[in-house]
Amino acid sequence: MLGAIAGDVIGSRFEHAGIKSKDFALFNQQSVFTDDTVHTVALADSLLSKVPYQVKLREYFQLYPAAGYGDRFRRWAKSPNPAPYGSYGNGSAMRVSPVAWFYDTLEDVLSEALRSAEVTHNHPEGIRGAQAVAGAIFMARNGASKAVIRNYVEDSFHYELSATIEEIRPDYRFDVSCQGSVPQAIIAFLEAKDFEDAVRNAVSLGGDSDTQACIAGSIAEAYFRVIPEHIKTQALSCLDERMSAVVTVFYQKVSGVSRYPEL
Repeated sequence: MLGAIAGDVIGSRFEHAGIKSKDFALFNQQSVFTDDTVHTVALADSLLSKVPYQVKLREYFQLYPAAGYGDRFRRWAKSPNPAPYGSYGNGSAMRVSPVAWFYDTLEDVLSEALRSAEVTHNHPEGIRGAQAVAGAIFMARNGASKAVIRNYVEDSFHYELSATIEEIRPDYRFDVSCQGSVPQAIIAFLEAKDFEDAVRNAVSLGGDSDTQACIAGSIAEAYFRVIPEHIKTQALSCLDERMSAVVTVFYQKVSGVSRYPEL
């Protein structure tokens, strides 16, 4: 989960900037958490507390109302009777990482990824994006190779993952749809030599930088097991006490699962 948060914070200042380079400072005074982190922590809190996803997402919106939510989510969160709104946006994929760590079988992970998505993103593409990312994280934390992860995502979710970052980058533009951003974020992980490289790959696409770095970082944490200490420290320093406490308790809860990195 911290991999997703770190990716979000690092990518936050590049959203809409169209950066096309891996050469940038990871953090500065503009680096903040966004709705990607808020949603991720909300899902972790939901899993820990057994309070429904919908309730926690709305609760965290009230706690952090200025985190940069999309208009449709904002209307949903404020509605007296919220109903799924058919979104195929990448919000379902960027928040799903806690689900991939909380359950012990791939079947359960995919089932809960669907449930976590469909409270808002009940479009087939929104569900596909969440399940693809959750499945990739689950396989990575259980020791699957990049080749196995690539083949699994391509075969199970029919995402095309053959292009390289160098091939994608020149013509890639801002895209918040799952189908237009999740495959590229997964490729950013697949090409990476370590956690930091995965996040840099994602940001360098010049698209929805915080969300794609969040997704790439969430898989990279599971695969590489190590988030550099300076990145971990900087990311955690951006969180308030409430969110930090949820992150700490979540790591303690899942610390017995295979290949989980220490907080």
